[in-house]
Amino acid sequence: MNLNKKKVLITGADGFIGSHLTEMLVKEGCDVKTLSQYNSFNNWGWLEDIDCKKDIEVFCGDIRDPHYIKKITKGIDVIFHLASLIAIPYSYNAPDSYVDTNIKGTLNICQAGLENNVEKIIHTSTSEVYGTAKYVPIDELHPLQPQSPYSASKISADAMAESFYRSFNLPVTIARPFNTYGPRQSARAVIPTIITQILNNYPFIKLGDISPTRDLNYVEDTCLGFKLIAHCDQAIGETINIGSNFEISIGDVFNLIKKIMNSNVELTLDQMRIRPEKSEVNRLWCDNRKIEKLCNFKPNNTIEQGLTKTIEWFRKKENLLKYKADIYNV
Repeated sequence: MNLNKKKVLITGADGFIGSHLTEMLVKEGCDVKTLSQYNSFNNWGWLEDIDCKKDIEVFCGDIRDPHYIKKITKGIDVIFHLASLIAIPYSYNAPDSYVDTNIKGTLNICQAGLENNVEKIIHTSTSEVYGTAKYVPIDELHPLQPQSPYSASKISADAMAESFYRSFNLPVTIARPFNTYGPRQSARAVIPTIITQILNNYPFIKLGDISPTRDLNYVEDTCLGFKLIAHCDQAIGETINIGSNFEISIGDVFNLIKKIMNSNVELTLDQMRIRPEKSEVNRLWCDNRKIEKLCNFKPNNTIEQGLTKTIEWFRKKENLLKYKADIYNV
């Protein structure tokens, strides 16, 4: 599928990855419409910061409302469904909201897409559905392990999307990105946590367990994966990992950021940031051969390049001021 001139809808466009995907698809020549979570301030989240704000149409609404979703998907060619609650710690406190947003929200997208004859739907999964790796690298056939209410909700949402493909031939692909980082990422994530604390001159950086490993991907590479999956008609009905085929521990990420920022800061363990023992995902390492073969995907940024770009973004005062480095954000 050629995306040029296609009418696309991005749900969750006001978020971290969604705002970057919005920018990329505008450059691709798409007619971009976005869903931003309704609020009385009429604030569009990170869409407020993008340069192409005048080139998009913003719908303010709620992914949980099936009638509204049916309305805004009329005439849409491609849906990129990113709207989701993603914070793992908050899912321990409010699991019911994850069912409503992640599972029912995905059901709403699938039903609306089916009724409105949408040509293609890219549903966003997460590497968290795999849980701690039983083998590495993790391919798409790896068993699913719900180690948090968040991951359980995403496993269920993925199953809902797949069921619509198998039951009704809905043209849906499940895109499964591994850990994404970059400008605009929430402070609940470890990389912004480290960078913002260093930039605020804290003598000690508060972190949780630094032994788990992750397959980290710069946000532009994750968005490239989404775009290439949408281009690829052979991807319909498939589940496809988006990752770098490279793992690094949180401790090594901390030391790499220190090196790039020329910092001597030390770290200290914060018990509030420790997941329950059986809930911690200890190892994630993406097998990306499927997306390479089907979509000719290759990341453009090394971990050093991506972290350097991210740090430079945070160094700008207007960006750093958006973050509360002294508060642990679940």
